[in-house]
Amino acid sequence: MRIGVLREIKDNEYRVGLVPSSVHELVTHHHQVVVEHAAGEGVGCPDEAYRAAGASIAATAEAVFEQAEMLVKVKEPQPNERRRLRPGQVLFTYLHLAPDPVQTKELIQSGAVCIGYETVTSPRGGLPLLAPMSEIAGRMAIQAGAYCLEEAHGGMGILLGGVPGVEPAEVVILGGGVVGTNAAEIALGFGADVLLLDRSTEVLSSLWRQFGPRLKTVFSTRHAVTQHLLNADLVIGAVLIPGAAAPKLVSAELIRRMKAGAVVVDVSIDQGGCFETSRPTTHASPTYVVDGVVHYCVANMPGGVPRTSTAALNNATLPHVLTLADKGYRAAMLDDPHLRAGLNVHRGEVTCKAVAEALDYPYRDPLEVLQR
Repeated sequence: MRIGVLREIKDNEYRVGLVPSSVHELVTHHHQVVVEHAAGEGVGCPDEAYRAAGASIAATAEAVFEQAEMLVKVKEPQPNERRRLRPGQVLFTYLHLAPDPVQTKELIQSGAVCIGYETVTSPRGGLPLLAPMSEIAGRMAIQAGAYCLEEAHGGMGILLGGVPGVEPAEVVILGGGVVGTNAAEIALGFGADVLLLDRSTEVLSSLWRQFGPRLKTVFSTRHAVTQHLLNADLVIGAVLIPGAAAPKLVSAELIRRMKAGAVVVDVSIDQGGCFETSRPTTHASPTYVVDGVVHYCVANMPGGVPRTSTAALNNATLPHVLTLADKGYRAAMLDDPHLRAGLNVHRGEVTCKAVAEALDYPYRDPLEVLQR
């Protein structure tokens, strides 16, 4: 199979879909890999490293699109990339379609086969291709929140961990999944006073066993969310419904009642965000203020640490890239229901139920469309 690697063009996105060691694995399996010029420079992988791994270098993105049977990316294709997709071409990347009707419509129109990292599942449960970026985003959320709490960056001017004789910041985390767990670990390490809300008693029990009484856990209700956000200095939105738009847990009215200079970090923004006042931002302009509350809503948070996140992402995605290339996408997904769960759009049809429901498209069972 001919596999293409593009230079990411989303604002301040430096990650790359395949690193040279991943390319070498594919070449060893007798596949051809074409890499756009300078695709890996942001993570310290020059063209020479890709050539040494067995790839060819294309001068332009257009050349990659023309040659590749499968494209391996990081972020969702941007408008000019979507226009270059062709019927039957395989796209393997993060998509996050539920809150993005324009992208979904254009991917349907392209006729491409679009597989989203974020909905691939695992035999052990969970979302294995989303998990490494969620780990990084959860850790970065506390780092970003601590920065935003500084007076010079719009916050109320408090130190997350306090000092002897001065209370630490109150951190509230909404959601106890991968993002929330990693955010809790870092916030506790900073010395903050940390409280986490979740609707699963199993999750809360697991977190209690992991962190002990240092982490305060609360069963999430509307009343509990309101009560604790009014006292919060930093709130981390870490809610996920696989493939679907994130629920709006925090109303604009509640934001209005929060402390002036408080900070919210919406890690759920890729799926639409869990605060009513959230809108996507970039690393170049990461924050804005609503009713005195600083909002950090960067839609590609792990892109801020591209070397770490590219390595972690390749570790997770490479086995699936090899499977898709070795077997062809149709056989690969027919053989593996967990990889098949990643199929979001197939030749003009929506094959992810959560996306179909969110955007009011007819849903087509992926097993049925693959067997045609």
